[in-house]
Amino acid sequence: MKRKIIEIDEDLCNGCGQCSFACAGGAIKIINNKAKLISDSNCDGLGACIGHCPMGALKITERKADPFGKNIPKTQACNYLNQKHKSMANSILNNWPIQITLAPEITDCYNNTSGILIAADCTAFFCLNFHVDFVKGKTLLIGCPKLDGVSSYTIKLAAIFTKNNIKSISIVRMEVPCCKSLTHIVKAAIILSKTSITPNETIISVAS
Repeated sequence: MKRKIIEIDEDLCNGCGQCSFACAGGAIKIINNKAKLISDSNCDGLGACIGHCPMGALKITERKADPFGKNIPKTQACNYLNQKHKSMANSILNNWPIQITLAPEITDCYNNTSGILIAADCTAFFCLNFHVDFVKGKTLLIGCPKLDGVSSYTIKLAAIFTKNNIKSISIVRMEVPCCKSLTHIVKAAIILSKTSITPNETIISVAS
């Protein structure tokens, strides 16, 4: 798949290691006094490391790369589960990553499910049966319109709607005012992508 990923100019790199320390995914290592991208799937493509490089040796590029998180062992992700809760490891999620910013623009997950569910972050914590009631059979994307970039969400979702065969679009959000913009974002992305799908919206009351 084609996605955003870090690119390192080794001619500019002085081997200080600041980018490696800043990389939460462990995608960058210092080898022979030069920074190296050792794993595409560990790089989220957000560029948090760029500001830590004193030499300007890092930049974000777009190229074919493994999906983010592809090679992370499931045992590593689920090692917090004790014996009593091991059944929880079998999630009904069809895709990963699920955050709108990190999600790929093109993937079979969008085409092979009944549709896309775009949910505000808080809803999953508020609704006890969130997975069963909303996620089952759908591709899940989550985000917070108040904390994240509204314009970036719109552009990203428009690209997803345009480049895939989306069967349906569902929105789940809280009733609070800041969450309402998630609906506006989705509708703007639909218009931008010229997609003829009317989204289904579920609003969760904080009093429920």
